[in-house]
Amino acid sequence: MTPSPTSSSSGRSAVGRRAVLGAAAAVASAPALGGLATPAAAAPSGRGRSPKALPGGGDLGPNVIVFDPSTPGIQAKLDEVFKKQESAQFGTGRYALLFKPGSYSGLNAQIGFYTSIAGLGLSPDDTTINGDITVDAGWFNGNATQNFWRSAENLAVVPVNGTNRWAVAQAAPFRRMHVRGGLNLAPDGYGWASGGYIADSRIDGQVGPYSQQQWYTRDSAIGGWLNGVWNMVFSGVEGAPGQSFPNPPYTTLDTTPVSREKPFLYLNGSEYRVFLPEKRTNARGVTWGNGTPRGTSLPLSQFYVAKPGVTAATLNEALTQGLHLLLTPGIYHLDRPVQVNRANTVVLGLGYATLIPDNGVTALKVADVDGVRLAGFLIDAGPVNSATLLEVGPQGAAADHSANPTTVQDVFIRIGGAGPGKATTSMVINSRHTIVDHTWVWRADHGDGVGWETNRADYGVRVNGDDVLATGLFVEHFNKYDVQWFGQRGRTIFFQNEKAYDAPNQAAIQNGSIKGYAAYKVADAVTTHEGWGLGSYCYYNVDPSIVQHHGFAAPNASGVKFHNLLVVSLGGQGQYERVINDTGSPTSGTSTVPSTVVSYP
Repeated sequence: MTPSPTSSSSGRSAVGRRAVLGAAAAVASAPALGGLATPAAAAPSGRGRSPKALPGGGDLGPNVIVFDPSTPGIQAKLDEVFKKQESAQFGTGRYALLFKPGSYSGLNAQIGFYTSIAGLGLSPDDTTINGDITVDAGWFNGNATQNFWRSAENLAVVPVNGTNRWAVAQAAPFRRMHVRGGLNLAPDGYGWASGGYIADSRIDGQVGPYSQQQWYTRDSAIGGWLNGVWNMVFSGVEGAPGQSFPNPPYTTLDTTPVSREKPFLYLNGSEYRVFLPEKRTNARGVTWGNGTPRGTSLPLSQFYVAKPGVTAATLNEALTQGLHLLLTPGIYHLDRPVQVNRANTVVLGLGYATLIPDNGVTALKVADVDGVRLAGFLIDAGPVNSATLLEVGPQGAAADHSANPTTVQDVFIRIGGAGPGKATTSMVINSRHTIVDHTWVWRADHGDGVGWETNRADYGVRVNGDDVLATGLFVEHFNKYDVQWFGQRGRTIFFQNEKAYDAPNQAAIQNGSIKGYAAYKVADAVTTHEGWGLGSYCYYNVDPSIVQHHGFAAPNASGVKFHNLLVVSLGGQGQYERVINDTGSPTSGTSTVPSTVVSYP
C-alpha cells in the first residue's frame, strides 16, 4: 500500500523528511495509441528446439498514452492519470504521456509520481503546449521535498500566465525543454523544495528557484536566474550568473567537459525511432537550437519492446539477438541480471519503468564495451540483499572508451520505501570514461521497509574506473560511504547528499578513529581528481548528539582539487566538525547555516 502524505508505515511522519531543511530554505528565499505495428512477443523460446527470433518493434502498451492535436478529451485524460499518481509515492502505476508534433491549446498537464511527459518531435519546438506543465505540492500541504520520480522532455511550453511551475525534488529531470516564458521551481506559497536538474533546455525568461536548496543546470540557455539558497551549479549555461560562491552560492563553469544527451523517442512521419545525440566536448548551450540535432537514430524495429511480466531470460535473449531494449512503463521482476554485452546497445525506459531483483542478483550488468546508453529507468532493491544493483563494466575493466563512452542518464536507484530492500553497494562504475549524467541513488528515509538495518545499504556509488565524469550526482542516506571514488582523473560537477537520518548512535557510524563516514570519499591512492559544487547535509534525528567529522575526505595531493564545498546541519540535528579532511569551520547551533570551503587545498 502507498503511505498517505502525512504518515508512513514505519511509524514516523513523512513530514519529517527534510522538514528542517525546507524550513531553512523557505526563510532564505521568501518572497490512445496509434501508428504502431503489432505487439511484440515476450515469451521465451521453448526447450528442445531452436529458439524463435524475438520480434523488434511493436505496440508500446496501455500505459504509453499518445496524443495528437485532434485527439478528443486530452485534458480529461491528463487529469485521470494525475488523480491516480498525484500522491502515489510508492505506488505501482507508471505512465508516459507522449505528444505528437503540432500545437496544443488550453492544457494544464499536472505531473504526478512515475509520470513522464514528452514531445515526439525531433526538436522541442516541433511540439508546442499552449498551457502549462505543472508540478506543485498540494498533495503534501505545499511541501515539495518529496516530489520525486517524474520528468518533462522535448516540448515547447507557452505558459498561460507567462511562468511555468516545476516544483520538484530529486529524480525529476527537465530535459530538452523550451519554456517560452519564465520557470518557477517553487511550490505555490513558496514552501519547502529540494531539487533538481535541468539539461539541454532553453528558458526564455527568468528561472526563479526561490526555496530550492540546490539545483544543477547543464548545457542550456536561460534568460536569468533569480536567487540561490545553498548550492546552485551551472555548466555550459548561456545566461548563467557569474561565479560567486558562497554569496550568492553560484558555481559556474563556462562549459561542460564532456556530455552526450539522453536518447529519446520521436516520430519520423508515422515511424517511431530513437534518436541518439552525439557526444560533445566543452559543451555549451542547447543541442537543438540550429536545425537538425547532431546524432544518429534507430528504428523501433531494432528494439525489443518489453512489457511488464517479461522475464530476464527473454530480455537477455533479445540482447543476444542484437536488439536494443525499450522498457515500457511498469515493474519488471528479475531472477538474474540483465546482461548488456554488445557495444552501442541502448536500454531506454519509458514512464519510470522499474527493475526489481528478486533474489539478491544484480539488476543490470554492462560489459567493458563502447557506447552503451542506459537511460530513463528505476532500479528498486529487492528484499534479499544484492551485492550490487547496477554494474557498468566488470571488475578490472580497463579499455579506453574516450571516443565513445557509456552514459548512465536518469537511472535512479532506491533501497526501501516501497517495501523492504537491501543492497551492499548500489551503483558500481568500473568502465573508464563513463558519464553518469543525473542520478539519484537513495536509501529511503521514509515509507515501507525503512530502518537502520531493515533497508541496510552500506555504499551508494563506487567508482573504480579511471576518467569517469559525474554531472548531477545525488546520493543520500547510506549506512557508510555515500560515494567512494577509487579511479584516477575522476570529475564531479554538482553533488547533493544527506547522511542517513536514522543512525541510532555515534557508535553505529564510527569509522575507525574517524567520527562518521564521509559523504564523498576519494581513495588515498588517487592522485588526480576534481569536484565543483558539492554539498552534504546531516539530520541525525534519532540521536541529535551525533558528530560527523567531515562531509568530504580526500588525499592531500596536488592533483586532487575541490571547488565550492559546503556542509549543513539541519536544525542542529547532529553536527559536522569540518568540511573536508581537517579543513573548514564546524557547524553549530540550530541555525542551519552552511559551513563552506571555496577551494581545497
